[in-house]
Amino acid sequence: MSQNAAIRMAPLSSRPLASRAMSEDANHALFMPRNADVYRQGMQRCIELVQRKLTETGQPFSGILPSEMQRRFEGLDLNHRLDDLDAVLAEVERLYLDDAVYFHHPRYVAHLNCPITLASILAEAIATPINTAVETWDQSAGGTFIEQALIDWTVRRIGLGDDADGVFTSGGTQSNLMALLIARDHRCAALDGHQNREHGLPADAARLRIFASEASHVSLQKAAALLGLGHRAVVPIPCDDRYRMDTGALARALAESRQAGTIPMAVVATAGTTDFGSIDPLADIAALCRQHGVWLHIDAAYGGGLLTSPRHRHWLAGIEQADSVSVDYHKSFFQPVSCSAFMVAERQRLGYVTHHADYLNPAGRHDDAPPDLVDKSLQTTRRLDALKLWMTLRLLGPDALGELFDRVIALTRETYDLLRTAPDIEVITAPQLTTLVFRYRPRGHDLDDASLDALNAHIRQALSRHGEAVVAATRVRGRRYLKFTLLNPETGIDDLATIVERLQAHGADFLTRDDAAPPRRHDLAAAFS
Repeated sequence: MSQNAAIRMAPLSSRPLASRAMSEDANHALFMPRNADVYRQGMQRCIELVQRKLTETGQPFSGILPSEMQRRFEGLDLNHRLDDLDAVLAEVERLYLDDAVYFHHPRYVAHLNCPITLASILAEAIATPINTAVETWDQSAGGTFIEQALIDWTVRRIGLGDDADGVFTSGGTQSNLMALLIARDHRCAALDGHQNREHGLPADAARLRIFASEASHVSLQKAAALLGLGHRAVVPIPCDDRYRMDTGALARALAESRQAGTIPMAVVATAGTTDFGSIDPLADIAALCRQHGVWLHIDAAYGGGLLTSPRHRHWLAGIEQADSVSVDYHKSFFQPVSCSAFMVAERQRLGYVTHHADYLNPAGRHDDAPPDLVDKSLQTTRRLDALKLWMTLRLLGPDALGELFDRVIALTRETYDLLRTAPDIEVITAPQLTTLVFRYRPRGHDLDDASLDALNAHIRQALSRHGEAVVAATRVRGRRYLKFTLLNPETGIDDLATIVERLQAHGADFLTRDDAAPPRRHDLAAAFS
């Protein structure tokens, strides 16, 4: 059999089910001992392809537009197989890798996406073929204890106490949903012992309120809607001039809530807002929550990387007083998506998400029953995402991860100085973690807000279309701004200076040729608009 034939990995043929003989293609379709050589050869081809793209790709993004990409998919018929793995990989390269967004590139400075550790990639190469499902012991065995050990390590770093526990999640959105679900059910249980799981929401549920800064993550509104409370249950608390929650305003809002007959259910403090990297005053907020008897959740999806920082761990002072915490390892711990965790200070609170199934985790098990992680998760089937962080810590150690995060924090401050002194750049505020919000505001041009919005939208699109850089966009007080999100320790100040030069050039060119007229419709529909 030829090498190409051995690694075709084609779909099963349409033979009758009763047929005893499998086709050659079907015989080599699955990860089995008999296919060890096929597996090795196929993996080597994939590694070679990724390695080639890694060294060849000189831009963070090709600049392709959605309409251009869509045309490549027209006429493709997934019911018809390709000839062999070489053909499949060539198609994957054309449809995906040629125009992928490469987070490792030093001029990718858009979202909270990070380059990833080599150790975590090796972990994926182990976890994916074994395909462990960690929901129950009888599906995961050692995987159960790898995840639990990492949860225990994280809660010790946070300082939540000996009774703390948690579970890996898909990301900050799921973690925040779990936090508010548990806070909701815990608060409702205090209302005449009402149990939401059995009886649904009580009549008083419409009075429940969640308090979070006006710069907090959109997942809180999503969670409130999913939990039957609605977006209006989330009370936005004003921020100070650095976009941190104003604790005086929070104190007034909590007092006014009780006076109005509504029920404070939870306060969500943010350790690293998406736009500004703001860290709310955690200790002061914790004191207010204790005073009012309100659940405190700390969303440290972004800033959780400070747990390993040799220089800046003290910025998280007060996090140990939380009732629950969310951390995204796939942000500031340099892990592949997805790799996140949710933790509570009192493990019994995870019982609010426990449901028993006879085939999975039956009720009435003995105390010495094997540990089933599904008991504390919203998900049932989950992969062994913990192995990525495990191998990273065992090969590098936490201090090395903290040094990487510290490096991008230092780069952000250097970039802030660059932006402050750059002509025609208006910076919103000094950085706290690794984000900078700014806009191009040309001197000598009396542009109204709408024209400035159009100008900065054009700059972002032009940078992307030319493949020069990928930057983010946001709105501040209703106006459009650009944003650098720095999570790549290999990015240097020269890379940022080049981006600034190019965005100034695109802005000046736009003004010269169009005198700040709004961009054409097809430009605004471009990728990353």
